[in-house]
Amino acid sequence: MRPTILALDLEGTLISNAVSQIPRPGLYSFLEHVQGQFDQLVMFTTVEEGLFRRIATFLVLEGQAPAWFSELAYTQWEGTTKDLTYVAPTLGQALLLDDYRAYFHPEQEPWWIEVPLFGSPYEATDTGLRVAQECNDPLNSCSGVNFPQGDADERNDGGRDQALDRPAQVGAGP
Repeated sequence: MRPTILALDLEGTLISNAVSQIPRPGLYSFLEHVQGQFDQLVMFTTVEEGLFRRIATFLVLEGQAPAWFSELAYTQWEGTTKDLTYVAPTLGQALLLDDYRAYFHPEQEPWWIEVPLFGSPYEATDTGLRVAQECNDPLNSCSGVNFPQGDADERNDGGRDQALDRPAQVGAGP
């Protein structure tokens, strides 16, 4: 089954945190890219929905995110880990882009796309989202994730790390 939904974490993944709200370098182009690769994008974060909406609106007004970002579906959840069955009823329909291992449900690790933490000092040279975007090309040998492009049979590696039989993880470097 090809994942058709990408669940996005906010803090440490797309922005610094809910207090400073520094957008990660390449945020706008990354969001535009993944919107074209998945049928649906959803927000899956510990940040309350009202605060997420304010942050998203700010990012849009500042030109750091596309206009549709402020209207992104928000996933309500509870518990100590992010369970992808809150996003889609069948495991494998959704992937989670997140920087923090402790929030990922341990039995759902095959559907976790790990990105490096975007943390202080919030370098303008951070490449976490750029690497994820560039690794969309199945012929690219970088150590990142291949976001879905059609059926897995049509891609060289099915968007998976063949050695681990799980989605490849995004590297911290170029």
